[in-house]
Amino acid sequence: MNEKILEIENLTVSFDGFRALNNLNFSLNTGELRVIIGPNGAGKTTFLDIITGKTKPTEGTVRFKGKNLRPFSEHQIARMGVGRKFQTPRVYLNLSPRENLELACNRIKNVFSTLFRKTPTAERRTVGGLLETIGLAHKADMRANLLSHGEKQWLEIGMLVAQSPDLLLVDEPVAGLTDEETERTGELLVSLAQSHSIIVIEHDMEFVRQIAQGQVTVLHQGSVLCEGSFDQVQSDPKVIEVYLGQEVDAHTPPADLSSAAVSESIS
Repeated sequence: MNEKILEIENLTVSFDGFRALNNLNFSLNTGELRVIIGPNGAGKTTFLDIITGKTKPTEGTVRFKGKNLRPFSEHQIARMGVGRKFQTPRVYLNLSPRENLELACNRIKNVFSTLFRKTPTAERRTVGGLLETIGLAHKADMRANLLSHGEKQWLEIGMLVAQSPDLLLVDEPVAGLTDEETERTGELLVSLAQSHSIIVIEHDMEFVRQIAQGQVTVLHQGSVLCEGSFDQVQSDPKVIEVYLGQEVDAHTPPADLSSAAVSESIS
């Protein structure tokens, strides 16, 4: 049996009476890549906020590597090994990819070390390996503002990996990307899943099909609606009804959740 890196039990988050998460239960195995989908308002962003400590639960517990996260602040949880990538890339545009990664690798976060510290040899090797991994070795020394949107996404993922997190939280990594960039992003995440536990929040169902290696979790109204393989989830009557407003019975053929209708319903 795989060890659980993340366990969420009976979690409820209320904002002025509105339950953004409602008695939610969820667990993630160490080394697992899990994709989470759900329509707007399902609670996906609050789900990530709870794990990172940005929001505290009204009820229930979140355990990371067996430790209850409630007493800890955002930066303490980050140092424990939780890294989060937001939808919009957050990179230093006036610096090169190499310099961005060097800053991310630097464990001493102060102005002096950032400006005047010489990068150690081992760290340079780490940065070089990350540049290869994210496909930016050939653009290592150009300014990051010249990178495409997809390349900025890869750079930020590389900056997260540079901080050696045990759990990566990735929020809609292919929004606004070209088809080629989307495929490359999927390959990158699948590659990183060999050495990290990863949760990906995503709307693009074709991308979900590409990267879903095991279970897919569907959130709806702050709770887990269902879990299963991509094929199981996309043919589940409850999921089809939630996404498309199409009630399914024994005489209704299952809808294709990769269709344009789904994209419109959750965009």
